Amino acid sequence: MKPGTLLAQAALSAFAAQGARAAETEPSFCCDALESAGFGEIIHYPGGDAYEARQQAYWSPLARLQPGCIIQPGRAEEVSTIVKTLVLANKTQPCQFAVRSGGHTTYGGAANIDGGVTLDLGFMNSTTYFANNQTAAIQPGARWGSVFRTLDNAGVASAGGRAASVGVAGLVLGGGNSFYSARKGLVCDNVANFEVVLANGEVVFANRETNADLFQVLKGGSNNFGIVTRIDLQTFDRENVWGGIVGYPISTAGLHSKALVNFGEKLADDPYASTIMILLYHSARGFPFIANAYEYTKPVERPPIFDEFMAIPGNFSSTMRITNMTDITEELEQPVGFRWKFMALTFQNDERIIKKATELFHKMIESIGDADEWYFSPMFQPMPASFAKHSAANGGNILGLDRFTENNILFLYDVGWMSEENDELFHKLSEQYVEDLDSYAKSIGKSNLFVYLDYADPTQDPLSTYGHANIQKMRAAAAKYDPDRVFQTMVPGGFKLSKVRVPEDEEQHDEL
Repeated sequence: MKPGTLLAQAALSAFAAQGARAAETEPSFCCDALESAGFGEIIHYPGGDAYEARQQAYWSPLARLQPGCIIQPGRAEEVSTIVKTLVLANKTQPCQFAVRSGGHTTYGGAANIDGGVTLDLGFMNSTTYFANNQTAAIQPGARWGSVFRTLDNAGVASAGGRAASVGVAGLVLGGGNSFYSARKGLVCDNVANFEVVLANGEVVFANRETNADLFQVLKGGSNNFGIVTRIDLQTFDRENVWGGIVGYPISTAGLHSKALVNFGEKLADDPYASTIMILLYHSARGFPFIANAYEYTKPVERPPIFDEFMAIPGNFSSTMRITNMTDITEELEQPVGFRWKFMALTFQNDERIIKKATELFHKMIESIGDADEWYFSPMFQPMPASFAKHSAANGGNILGLDRFTENNILFLYDVGWMSEENDELFHKLSEQYVEDLDSYAKSIGKSNLFVYLDYADPTQDPLSTYGHANIQKMRAAAAKYDPDRVFQTMVPGGFKLSKVRVPEDEEQHDEL
């Protein structure tokens, strides 16, 4: 039976009255509260097929924690009642929960929880295009592959993720880099409206006219303010793209470093272009190489901005073609089954830092060897100052990128391994790699403090890098929309505003 409003409210009242007794006798107190609210048909428990299937669907095995139960709502009203039920039950016994959309975050806790409740939005995954206002209403559990299939069929496009399996809500709430960033800004800058379930269960809209402060902080502020149940993205007329992946011998790394820096300096003049330089090593192959992703968001082959890359000799493979966005995002998938670790770093557009990262890449390969099957693919993405200019025109985001006048590179440290017994080794060496690269950037005066939340590791603190003024905006919005701190205390996963460490020299950093 699907819970109706009156039934749910009656169950809440009855459950509150018997809460103390239930806490003494039932180990699954929070799940029982949801059962009592009428959600039995959409709750799954350990050992059940649906529970195990959802656990296996996390992209990284490191994210497969063991919640006491998983609940899968189908609409915002159900999310509202679930939140109210858990908040009420929490008055008797702690009821922590996690919120999952796509489940692509690499580490445990952001979209899952041990012992508590995982509120899994996987059934809320539709994309609906509205021609009258040129927006696409996307539910949070959708993956970008399904979004682009819908948009391609409708003859429109939108800024979005670059890998088909990535979830919509997580990417948007962390900012979201895309192939359209130079033309349209980050993905979050293309949001026209959010539908949000607040901590008190109220379902509200957040856009430039309504709850504008909430609208801004959701664009980069992650899961600190509510549960997003719909994202309305702006669309535009679709054109096919020229794109693919080109493989090169690792001996050409120096030429690529130079080409990437020059590309980043020219990107503002040709905002249809995008590239990702990827250093790649898979132990099954046994040798490192370069695999660059080139994309041009018009159906034009070999536009001049790519000339320096195209002149690099020795490429041994290429998938470059004119195609649609669905096809491109399906190509840019990474292998499944690995225990993934991401870390984020930003530095100025300087060839020396890319070369240092390449040296550390070789050092990492030597340190690990082939003791375990592993996959290593650090990525360099131009992030010129022009990316930020689109934000203010669309209601602003909270990332603080408008503070930076220099052109930068967004760096993704990206490694995956198979054996659990090597967890400690890979965590230790990975964190050392990023620390060494950041230290080098600082030593030549080319560092940047910004940490991109969608790539960040739990050892990092991305919210603290948004600048003092934006941290204050986030704190004010959290106090206004979540005065009881539900999303700080009952939803412990992810990057919490309450744990932000503001640097003592923040004013100096803000001017970088």
